[in-house]
Amino acid sequence: MKKLIRSFGYAFKGLAFATATQLNFRIHLGATIVAVITGFALHISAGEWQWVMLCISLVLTAELFNSAIETLTDLVSPDFNEKAGKVKDMSAGAVVIAAVFAVITGLIIFLPKLLLLF
Repeated sequence: MKKLIRSFGYAFKGLAFATATQLNFRIHLGATIVAVITGFALHISAGEWQWVMLCISLVLTAELFNSAIETLTDLVSPDFNEKAGKVKDMSAGAVVIAAVFAVITGLIIFLPKLLLLF
């Protein structure tokens, strides 16, 4: 049980480190706050909340993996290396895919409700 509790501590330590050091992670956290506030304000359904939460989870997870891959790549290849650059580009591309999915999902859920307000 002690190991399990300690592992959660390491996970939260990683989240705190990402929040403190990764600008893009903070930007995604800001978008998360906007999405959650908008969801509450527009009274989205439980099914819509599931999609919003899936998008939030996907984007934040992708950003954490991207940051981890970039950090590891910098550790093993501190000098310029074309292959290392490609690894970093591909991991950033994964974040872009998740973010585009989140934006499209957000437009599908929020845009009709916002248009009804005007």
